[in-house]
Amino acid sequence: MNSKINSFDDLLRVMSKLRSKDGCSWDKEQTWESIKSYVIEESYELLEAVDEKNPDKIKEELGDLLFQIIFYAKIAEEQKDFDIYDVCNYTKKKMIRRHPHVFGNINLTTSRDVLKHWEDIKSKEPENVDRESALDGVPKDLPSLLRAQRLQKKAGITGFDWDNIEQVFQKVEEELAEFKQALFEKKQIEMEHELGDLLFSLVNVGRFIKVNSDEALRKTISRFIKRFKFIEKETKIKGESLKEMSLKEMDVYWERAKKLEKENIPI
Repeated sequence: MNSKINSFDDLLRVMSKLRSKDGCSWDKEQTWESIKSYVIEESYELLEAVDEKNPDKIKEELGDLLFQIIFYAKIAEEQKDFDIYDVCNYTKKKMIRRHPHVFGNINLTTSRDVLKHWEDIKSKEPENVDRESALDGVPKDLPSLLRAQRLQKKAGITGFDWDNIEQVFQKVEEELAEFKQALFEKKQIEMEHELGDLLFSLVNVGRFIKVNSDEALRKTISRFIKRFKFIEKETKIKGESLKEMSLKEMDVYWERAKKLEKENIPI
């Protein structure tokens, strides 16, 4: 265990060295603002590693993300705001405070009860007391599908929600009909509006069946890329050109890629 603790402290020393007088000129120039994009990039690389179920890659990407967190904390330490140990201590106290059913004597039996109590506790914390809406606290810069799902979840905790999945599907059909009408009338502003409503209602479907819509779309994009590259590879081997093929001909390769995926054969 001591060696693992030492590994963390060793990593802190690496960060200190990089930011020191004799360190790396690039690292020394960075600020909280300048490394924002790296945090996002490393987070998505971690998600990709999780999708691939690759433990070695997950370990690597967790390390990269941890390093960005340490980077932020080091800058804060230099500014005499806080250090990484303050971050750990603050988070430890917050997790204990927000899990009274684990660390206290409150009885919460369902996940819904836990989430509702979690939101109640958050609303009473000093940094959140000024929030005027149950929807406050969802970051504006989240990916749109994820933000939609988080907002729907917060609204649902208050009781502003559908009773069952059938009602959600009815809303999807209603929004699809309105989108088709706007499309038929060729009204650009209305098309954008109704498409947004349709997407929002589909996110609700995902929430009801406990599927993260942002994750679902991200994985679909990955599958699309793999299948399309399979088509490119196979047609190139046969000396065919995608530009000269019909969609029906390309679809044969597409279905072959799907079949290989179902059989767990790499494409």
